[in-house]
Amino acid sequence: MSSVGSPPVLRRPASRVRRATVGALVTSLAGGLLALSPATTAQAAPALLSQGKTATASSTEGAAFSASAAVDGNLGTRWASAWQDAQWIQVDLGSSATLSHAVLTWEAAYGRSYAIQASENGTDWRTVTSVSAGDGGTDDVTLSGTGRYIRMNGLTRATGYGFSLWEFQVYGTTGGTGPTLPGGGDLGPNVHVFDPSTPGLQAKLDQVFQQQESAQFGSGRHAFLFKPGTYNGLNAQIGFYTQIAGLGLRPGDTTINGDVTVDAGWFNGNATQNFWRGAEGLTLNPVNGTDRWAVSQASSFRRMHVKGGLNLAPNGYGWASGGYIADSKIDGQIGNYSQQQWYTRESTIGGWSNSVWNQTFSGVEGAPATSFPEPRYTTLDTTPVSREKPYLYLDGNEYKVFAPAKRVNARGTSWANGAPQGESIPLSQFYVVKPGATAATINQALAQGLHLLFTPGVYHVDQTINVNRANTIVLGLGLATIIPDNGVTAMKVADVDGVRLAGFLIDAGPVNSPTLLELGPQNSAADHAANPTTVQDVYVRIGGAGAGKATTSVVVNSDDAIIDHTWVWRADHGEGVGWETNRADYGVRVNGDDVLATGLFVEHFNKYDVEWYGERGRTIFYQNEKAYDAPNQAAIQNGATKGYAAYRVDDSVTTHEAWGLGSYCNYNVDPTIVQDHGFKAPVKPGVKFHSLLVVSLGGMGHYNHVINDTGASTIPAGTSTVPSTVVSFP
Repeated sequence: MSSVGSPPVLRRPASRVRRATVGALVTSLAGGLLALSPATTAQAAPALLSQGKTATASSTEGAAFSASAAVDGNLGTRWASAWQDAQWIQVDLGSSATLSHAVLTWEAAYGRSYAIQASENGTDWRTVTSVSAGDGGTDDVTLSGTGRYIRMNGLTRATGYGFSLWEFQVYGTTGGTGPTLPGGGDLGPNVHVFDPSTPGLQAKLDQVFQQQESAQFGSGRHAFLFKPGTYNGLNAQIGFYTQIAGLGLRPGDTTINGDVTVDAGWFNGNATQNFWRGAEGLTLNPVNGTDRWAVSQASSFRRMHVKGGLNLAPNGYGWASGGYIADSKIDGQIGNYSQQQWYTRESTIGGWSNSVWNQTFSGVEGAPATSFPEPRYTTLDTTPVSREKPYLYLDGNEYKVFAPAKRVNARGTSWANGAPQGESIPLSQFYVVKPGATAATINQALAQGLHLLFTPGVYHVDQTINVNRANTIVLGLGLATIIPDNGVTAMKVADVDGVRLAGFLIDAGPVNSPTLLELGPQNSAADHAANPTTVQDVYVRIGGAGAGKATTSVVVNSDDAIIDHTWVWRADHGEGVGWETNRADYGVRVNGDDVLATGLFVEHFNKYDVEWYGERGRTIFYQNEKAYDAPNQAAIQNGATKGYAAYRVDDSVTTHEAWGLGSYCNYNVDPTIVQDHGFKAPVKPGVKFHSLLVVSLGGMGHYNHVINDTGASTIPAGTSTVPSTVVSFP
């Protein structure tokens, strides 16, 4: 998908013969993909290993013809070299693989003679096959041996132009020559499955809560899964890294006559650190008529039906700092009380009590109307595009994962009128990942065509987890946590349709990673509007549990991706925290077009928290705090600008829109620090912002403006924490 506002790509005019050839290639490759792609069940068959991987080349014809275009799965993009012989393109598979074959889909400018070469280190090459009389079209060549780096070394051209490939696809197997990994299996010791007759159920809930109540940076991970039925007299108190969920297809299948409770007694009634937990797929009948869910970031409330009210504040109404509700029904009123910011999506509520700084709604029946700046409500009638998080459920006695269908301009819950729309996938098609599993094994499972279900635990990976197959689901239970070792990127997703990432935490390791999560390789351009990649309840942390570093946490290169509830956090407290100790310059960088963020929380990065380069991006709700620990004004000086914006849209962008954004500063090391602005964007008709605010927390640092040079300074507010607001921009 091309970018609006980008310069036109100049191509050589195609002859009639060339057009026919390209059409034939598309048909041929489509058939080949049907024959060669791995099945969704486990098979010991060669898998496509190159798609979405890092590719380099000896030269390019121009910026539009980069090496990555030949491994992006898109027949509308291509690599093209300089117009001379002896050119190459190579791809890094990420780890050594046993090679099977390569498919080269040539453009009209093809190679007459070339060699396919393999290397373990990218320096020492060996030829695994040669072609001396190529005739263009599609070449399917047999390979043998192993290699991590695979190169097409072009020797002579067939035309006066360069070498040009629509796609360079390498097939093989990873994970050695061991047996095929099985799908399915038990869920491990930290998944606690209950039915209404389970003895000692309350005692088990209490035992885990005692372990997890204040274990903010501990290693315990737990999931409580309730089989369909009715449970009486329970109070499930939910601590850190704990998930509670019903195993029915709909919330009404599993009812608790009791409460699912989050409070803040462990922190003296302050709920601003009640992170990393979740509740899903349950119906609650609260004992006193109102359930308490006093959480802050990285805490989701999905597919819940509360037959009563919901209180978002801790006992005593101490501070609370934001959360997220989606696809839920609250029959009574939601008491916002002390919650500083909150996002609610596609739900039905009986009412909302008050606003503090930033309360945002999209597609919510019963939501208050937009009244920003006072009360601070921002309300969209519908959510433009959404797809609910996948979830585990029981179909009779068989575990399956339900993958909900995409919704457009949605309002209200997905389950209001019966069973939700979507696809059920048997657990037998998932590799059930348990603590101790290696990255090599995880990648072998993906190469076999299995989805991934991470059970509760902490997983160190010494190589990148590569999700290369369209429609792959990676689902975590109990806040499963992935830690990249030796500076690798924790996970990369190819530029393919419909990948779903959900329910896990990526925790940076002590050796700096250039990135932690990448969606699509650089210059991705495939159109995924019909079947986007989604990222839901996926959280990122740098520091806190120990020193961690990452240059950029999340990079979104693929078009049409949906980022639905994430907290990307450079830690401001815990272990391994300091301006350079947990250095992390950038939080989220969006290069893809038509990307939508719903519920975006990004905090404390050394430079820009969010940067947006893609066209037609949209954000509904954004919450940010600037880095508390900046040592002085000079440390955040950005050329002639004081400070780095919390959310920056690049000057090249012509179309962007965002609703309900807040940035807060608390420069507690040097309270004299001043930010020129919280937000930065080009002044263009297609770039629009609605309901923005900045606020100084107790006068610890200040903002001169809200966005660019617009909006009043927070300095006159002193220590009062009164926000400065802008209703619309420009």
